[in-house]
Amino acid sequence: MSKPFDMELFLGGVLSGSYSTRQRHLRQAKAIQVAIFNRWHKDNPWAWQQKHLAWFLNHHVNSYAESTRYYYLLTIHFLTLRLGKPWRFEG
Repeated sequence: MSKPFDMELFLGGVLSGSYSTRQRHLRQAKAIQVAIFNRWHKDNPWAWQQKHLAWFLNHHVNSYAESTRYYYLLTIHFLTLRLGKPWRFEG
């Protein structure tokens, strides 16, 4: 049995700002993780591809308020920064 992926440990080095801001990004990163796992059965960000995050932005948060989509875009920026990928996404 494997341990669940620790998103807090994964993003800990790239998150900055107030405690509530860091917690929001962690909550959103975990929501992204759950959505991608439910769609593609990939729970580890190291296994994600650009198409997974693009799908999340285009289909999962498409109906959310513009401000919420912006905050998810920021969280995805932190994820790609931590992964070391040059991926860019449009809000």
